[in-house]
Amino acid sequence: MTNIQSKPTNAKQWLAYIEAQHPTAIAMGLDRVAAVAKNLQLKPTFPIITVAGTNGKGSTCALLSQVYIEAGYRVGCYTSPHLMRYNERVRVNNDEISDDDLCTAFEAIEQARGNIALTYFEIGTLAAMWHFCQAHLDVVILEVGLGGRLDAVNIFDPSCSIVTTIDLDHMDYLGDTREKIGFEKAGVFRKGALAICGDENPPQSLIGYAEEVHAPLCLINHDFSVKKTTQHWQYLAEDFELTLPNLAMHGDFQLNNAACVVCATQYLNNVLPVSQPNIHAAFQSVTLIGRFYQVQSQPTVIVDVAHNPHAAVSLAHNLQMTPCAGKTFAVFAMLADKDIEGVIQVVALNIHQWFIADNHSPRGAKAFDLHQKIIKNDPKSVVNAFADVSSALISACKIATKNDRIIVFGSFYTVADAMNTILQSGIAK
Repeated sequence: MTNIQSKPTNAKQWLAYIEAQHPTAIAMGLDRVAAVAKNLQLKPTFPIITVAGTNGKGSTCALLSQVYIEAGYRVGCYTSPHLMRYNERVRVNNDEISDDDLCTAFEAIEQARGNIALTYFEIGTLAAMWHFCQAHLDVVILEVGLGGRLDAVNIFDPSCSIVTTIDLDHMDYLGDTREKIGFEKAGVFRKGALAICGDENPPQSLIGYAEEVHAPLCLINHDFSVKKTTQHWQYLAEDFELTLPNLAMHGDFQLNNAACVVCATQYLNNVLPVSQPNIHAAFQSVTLIGRFYQVQSQPTVIVDVAHNPHAAVSLAHNLQMTPCAGKTFAVFAMLADKDIEGVIQVVALNIHQWFIADNHSPRGAKAFDLHQKIIKNDPKSVVNAFADVSSALISACKIATKNDRIIVFGSFYTVADAMNTILQSGIAK
């Protein structure tokens, strides 16, 4: 800060300030953020679980956090991006950080960074950890923002690491093959700390990295597995079996995330003991807005942040497994740098009519471009274009009958805009 008048005085001002501190939104590398962490003397004494992956990170963090909360621990959880408020990113026992504490944390980072330029995410990561270090916690869960090896979260050494899935996304930064991306995500592994991978076909680069850094590696369908029954599902490992109730979250793919959580909690059980009832209670209670989350019924409105083909496969599967008596309308907006056509191809067979919109984030795609890609995939598609997600959702709600459903998807921004519209307009019944 150059003068006292420029100093932010509230959370909104601080967020605007930190967003302007670096010329690019993403700047890979750890040297700058590590230097500021050293100035802050950030030396966490609690166990850390780091979660990376293309999809499934948020669900895994939420499940992990709730298991430890059920066991009576004080749990810090740092995730990104947020839907409605920045404060969602920093939680202690599911309680969002207050505006006052957020401002205090940003002030501490500002004083420590001096002339070092940090990105929005880097400042946020340091602020979260600074807050956690003041809060006398028992365990902290950190979600990687992008990749793993060069992500700001990775300056903190985990006691256990999870890579949920590996697929093609953020290719400008992580590489254009699963092998390259797997290597970047495996960068969160540490010597002597358990590395867990929930991808059913892990790249050899991930396996090789674990071997190189001497991180013991547990792979799904090799070291542990999932068996689904009609009423329950089972976690199976060589020396441990656990029968669990169905998850509150929709989608069989969530069982792989839950299995990674069980694997991690069993590994850390000597340090952070949890009981089977703790796991049962957590898995039956956790839902996440934006992960096939139903907002209302008659007509059903579901929001899902699916923003790449891998996530779209899960969305399409959920739609097929929960058929409705009427039609399915899509309220759809995406970021321009995502595989828009790949998402459309996966989901299109489940959609009767599209309500597409401009995405007004800096990286947002225009409705015109979405329209072109939808028609290219299916020339007979019925497509309605709107200036924004709110208009698209309101129009879909006017047309839909009580037997229809509306699925809002394409990005975190899309879901956030929809949720704001629902809260402000009273669409939800």
